Amino acid sequence: MELSVVMPCLNEAETVETCVRKTIGFFEDSGIDGEVVIADNGSTDGSQQLARDAGARVVPVVDKGYGNALMGGIRAARGRYVAMGDADDSYDFTTLGPFLDELRDGADLVMGNRFKGGIADGAMPPLHRYLGNPVLSFVGRLFFGSKIGDFHCGLRAFEKDAILRLGLQTGGMEFASEMVVKATLQGYDIREVPTTLSPDGRTRAPHLNTWRDGWRHLRFLMLYSPRWLFLIPGLVFMMLGLVAGVALSTGPVTVGDIAFDVDTLVGASAALVIGFQAVLFALLTKVYAMQEGFLPHDRRVQKLIDWWSLERGLLLGGLLAVAGLGGLVASLLHWRVNSFGELDPRHSLRIVVPAATALVMSFQAIFASLFVSILGIRRRQHPPLTDPAEEAAGVVDAAVQKVAEAEKAAKAAKAEKNEKGAAEDEPEKVTAGNAGATPAEAGDEDAR
Repeated sequence: MELSVVMPCLNEAETVETCVRKTIGFFEDSGIDGEVVIADNGSTDGSQQLARDAGARVVPVVDKGYGNALMGGIRAARGRYVAMGDADDSYDFTTLGPFLDELRDGADLVMGNRFKGGIADGAMPPLHRYLGNPVLSFVGRLFFGSKIGDFHCGLRAFEKDAILRLGLQTGGMEFASEMVVKATLQGYDIREVPTTLSPDGRTRAPHLNTWRDGWRHLRFLMLYSPRWLFLIPGLVFMMLGLVAGVALSTGPVTVGDIAFDVDTLVGASAALVIGFQAVLFALLTKVYAMQEGFLPHDRRVQKLIDWWSLERGLLLGGLLAVAGLGGLVASLLHWRVNSFGELDPRHSLRIVVPAATALVMSFQAIFASLFVSILGIRRRQHPPLTDPAEEAAGVVDAAVQKVAEAEKAAKAAKAEKNEKGAAEDEPEKVTAGNAGATPAEAGDEDAR
């Protein structure tokens, strides 16, 4: 079978029959060997029977959610290619031809673009049309280098095996973003075709919740991009904290009528520590995600991990700790000069704050190095005690030897049987010879 069209369904009695009949009509008109799969997510309005009567195959999916329903339908699909779309009659399934053409041409994923194809009046709320979808699609392009203009178009088609290899996990509406993100990260051939969006044919409210599902999309995009979630903000904080800290450690800084002093130095120290922690989090998140297969392997990160051994991390942490302890000793000497009495914070904090910052960062570096080493223990695997190829060859040789021994035993048994048969036939020949002799000849035999 070439094409399966999967539609998630939850109480779509008003529109599911129309969608199924349109799709089957498209198959017949185009000469396509296809099927319609209704991934039912627990409908209670008779949608299942309506879909069956229209010619669809209904697959019940117990786990609730848009993504769960689609994954259940995709796994049950029999076609080499799968197209997915909502069962609310907002997408025209008779226009799947361009999607299938791109798949036949070698594409792994073909996305519809509603902004290029056309959005009918009333088909999409203004908040979604002018803010939600454009902003989230821009974030997806910025974070992951994708060229897709409409990240959340519900009408799309793909090669079934290619999508199953992605290991999609999300069960809600963010499933749409996960598919595009993971396909982009894996270097899939992703293409776009214009598609139209019409007002759906339901009288009830849609399942989509604007703010909840919008946040879930944004949260997914952030969590799958440690660079933008941790690394870039961390580097910005570190740079600001470092520049401000160096400038203020020698004395107040005046910009116009505004004077920055030790209070700002404390803030700069906090920014430096927070930034350093965020950068370490970016590295640890990337290593863990690569380890578990959430993100593809990154050679640059691997080179950094290979270089940043536990010993180097401990050395870096040790140097920072020595610097911090040196600063604390200097602050004690400064206090001693003042007879351990009251100090002017404007002078003493310029020594204590950088020293404390260095100590905090030293422990962060040491703990991060230890944690990366722990991840490395999981990452490395000892080679097997025996080579699988040699083991297989040994099994084959043993089988051949066993067959040869069996054949040899069979030949020996056959030869022994032939010898016994010959020995049993010999007396019969002698008896037969005597039986055929004349009495004279018999007497001559006896005389001999």
